[in-house]
Amino acid sequence: MTIIRFTNVNDLREAIFHAPLEQYVLVQLDDREIELDPHCIHRYTEIASEIDSTLTYSYFRERNEDGSLMLHPVNDYQPGSVRDDFDFGPLVLLNAADVLSATEDFTSEESEMLDGGWYALRLRITIGKMMAMIPEYLYTATRVDYRKSGEKQHDYVDPRNREYQLQMEKALTDHLRQIDGLVIPESTTVDYDAEEFPVEASVVIPVRNRVRTVMDAVNSALSQECDFPFNVIVVDNESTDGTRELLEGVKDPRFVLIKIGGEENLGIGGCWNRALLSEHCGRFAVQLDSDDLYNSPDVLKTIVNRFRAGNFGMVIGSYMMVDFDGNPIPPGLISHDEWTDTNGPNNALRINGFGAPRAFFTPVARRFLFPNVSYGEDYAMALRISREYSIGRIYEPLYLCRRWEGNSDAALSIEKTNANNNYKDCLRSIELMARVRQNMQSRPMPGLPIPDLGALMGPGHDRGDSWNEDEEDEDDFDDFDGDDSDIQF
Repeated sequence: MTIIRFTNVNDLREAIFHAPLEQYVLVQLDDREIELDPHCIHRYTEIASEIDSTLTYSYFRERNEDGSLMLHPVNDYQPGSVRDDFDFGPLVLLNAADVLSATEDFTSEESEMLDGGWYALRLRITIGKMMAMIPEYLYTATRVDYRKSGEKQHDYVDPRNREYQLQMEKALTDHLRQIDGLVIPESTTVDYDAEEFPVEASVVIPVRNRVRTVMDAVNSALSQECDFPFNVIVVDNESTDGTRELLEGVKDPRFVLIKIGGEENLGIGGCWNRALLSEHCGRFAVQLDSDDLYNSPDVLKTIVNRFRAGNFGMVIGSYMMVDFDGNPIPPGLISHDEWTDTNGPNNALRINGFGAPRAFFTPVARRFLFPNVSYGEDYAMALRISREYSIGRIYEPLYLCRRWEGNSDAALSIEKTNANNNYKDCLRSIELMARVRQNMQSRPMPGLPIPDLGALMGPGHDRGDSWNEDEEDEDDFDDFDGDDSDIQF
């Protein structure tokens, strides 16, 4: 079987037409050198034919510059694996007939996309089809990206990739429309003054073992200049490095310290819930991480004013990537200015975060609460809110996200990166199926049952290893050290 180097969809169709008549085609997705194991093709085609898989892929090895090998496992594909950076590895086996059928109406514009239309193609061919991930190392590919995980995670919001991002957003939007997964927020009305709160706003800082930075964050919060009452709620999750002792020394009456014991088994999401449900929590709960800073004394006022000027369940600002000393570093400003009120909630299923700092209308956040994990907890909350409520955006930088050696996502293993991505895919799967179900129920056909959602969007898998101390998931600034825990889907 000849390997076809994918360049664009039109060329792939031509290659299939001119190839020997076979059920499957082996496709290489990038220019890495690939060495197939002796029985790689046999294993691919055997499994694909056994289950009638439309797309088959496997674990692989990466060869380093010094000739050493590194194992590279990949994730199972879930219904919510609709992010454009899903890692199949460089080699996939495609059902030729499925490719031709899915691309009959492919436009020249789609084939000329910067990725050659690969993202749009794989979204199409996976609808209602089986996929196979083989957890066996069946080939070796030359390693080309030696960056650490912390250096890669903002690639998708780099302004230099703007045109690519717009193309991928369109591909996802078309896909969601096809499976009836598009959501237009109903702009559920919020009454900011329906109930009393002790203060107008609370800055919430979850922390564990950040003795070097936590007081920078606390002082940044306490230095806010507002024409309304506010407080700062720090939730210390059993710090053992002197962090708690530092916090106990803060005497400002606006400062609230919630002390968590190890027996409570809380992740960052659980700590957020403790702050939200506290009697001290204000009308608006505003995020600040324990090693980051607000960039001016007007941030809290700016966020509250944005809430008051609209009808939002959540407000999200923009942030600047900086080093430990506050000097800007690439990619600089992360503003998510691709957001639109109508399509932002849909595009959010494709990318890894909503932005920061994040602020919540407390009754809305109390309604949903965070999952008790330390990675993706804010993404889960924002996805859920965006299904039903409008989200206000602030595109000017409000926040300094410091990158330093203490960030817990600075150099994650491929296994840990996969676990993080797998959990977010799980969140996307839940949210996507909830949106499809919501759309179906809002337009029921008399006498017809609601279709099976799993069959509609393709097979799902139930592994969701989710615990992480990641600094960001794109913008999940997590500050904990903990053990892995399983989230089942």
